[in-house]
Amino acid sequence: MAGAVVIGSTGVTAVAATGDSENMDPIGNSRPAQAHTLALDGKDHKKRSLPRTETQSFSLVGVSWDDSADAFEGTAQIRTRDADDGTWTEWSDLDFDIRAPESAEGRDSGVRGASEPLWVGPSDAIEARVLADGEETAVPKALRIDMIDPGTVKGQGKGNVEGDGQLSAMSKSEKPTTDPSGEPSSVPDPRPTASESPTPDPSVSTGPTTPAAPQIVSRAEWGADESLVTEPPSYLAKVDAVFVHHTAGTNSYECAESPAIIRAILTYHVKSNGWSDTGYNFFVDKCGTVFEGRAGGTDKPVRGAHTYGFNGYSAGVSLLGDYENGGTPTAAAKQAIADVSAWKLGLHGVDPQAQVTLTAAGDTGVYKTGDRATLHTVSGHRDGYATLCPGAALYSELPEIRRTAGDSVYAAN
Repeated sequence: MAGAVVIGSTGVTAVAATGDSENMDPIGNSRPAQAHTLALDGKDHKKRSLPRTETQSFSLVGVSWDDSADAFEGTAQIRTRDADDGTWTEWSDLDFDIRAPESAEGRDSGVRGASEPLWVGPSDAIEARVLADGEETAVPKALRIDMIDPGTVKGQGKGNVEGDGQLSAMSKSEKPTTDPSGEPSSVPDPRPTASESPTPDPSVSTGPTTPAAPQIVSRAEWGADESLVTEPPSYLAKVDAVFVHHTAGTNSYECAESPAIIRAILTYHVKSNGWSDTGYNFFVDKCGTVFEGRAGGTDKPVRGAHTYGFNGYSAGVSLLGDYENGGTPTAAAKQAIADVSAWKLGLHGVDPQAQVTLTAAGDTGVYKTGDRATLHTVSGHRDGYATLCPGAALYSELPEIRRTAGDSVYAAN
């Protein structure tokens, strides 16, 4: 990668991987997301390290390796330098709860093993250390650091959504502030008011109705680079359940940054993991804004890549932030998760407060292939897969989220 400089050391190999910006229609002053990589070379089979190294600008980081079937046990830590003030962060651990989907998408030759990505904000230098631990005797082959620059979208600033007047995730006059309770104090309520409810047409026959959709920021509005998507979407027969996730990473992001975070995750899932698109069907931020995830239609049963063993039955909703290490989900975020889950399940006649029995399509650490798993129709990632996701704080809120989903204006009648 041109421009990589090792601060006080040598011996780092750099390579680059960028998005196909030539095939992306520029939107005014928009700049597509890019992926940059640094190889973690070394002779010690059990550990790798990268000294403080200057890089091209990035805001999200992870590590990846050649063989997605090689489940890494050990620790990977990174620290980064703030691009604005030059200060270095403390060491941060990367999580290894991500796994390639059990479908053909996960068996593609370009699929890599990877950590969960970590949002660090605009940065221009990095330091890293990786250590094999437990039963591991060596770090994975072709280990590298993956750094993502989320690019820019005209009119968004730090990422504010302003799409053709149809939806603004946070208007300029509604920059979120935080009250002493930790809740965003200026969050628009996405639910329709009585005055917004359409007047029934008496000429139309009554009967089972499709529930109204909550406001969802489209891929075009958050600036998805569709040239990154490598395959058309595939569809399920039915969405039987919703799995709730968290993205991990920082909780101190501004809601205006949410589109940039999602663009970075899309780029990481494609360029680092080697998947065809982002794995989640929906994202939610702490201000309660819902974003479209994997392409194919928010009202369609699009197959995602979020809960290994159960992707063939479910949709994945991921809350931006870390809810295992001190983060607390806001009331707005919980309401949004409940509403989008109620709506998505309602499209298929599924009660968000019910249970469902599903057959595991892979060994998940909780279930073996072929096991019959009885799960809540709104479950946490950890219910189906051996992981801490969606974090203890968010997981403990799922009973309330299920009750809220059952009462949601978006639930099926």
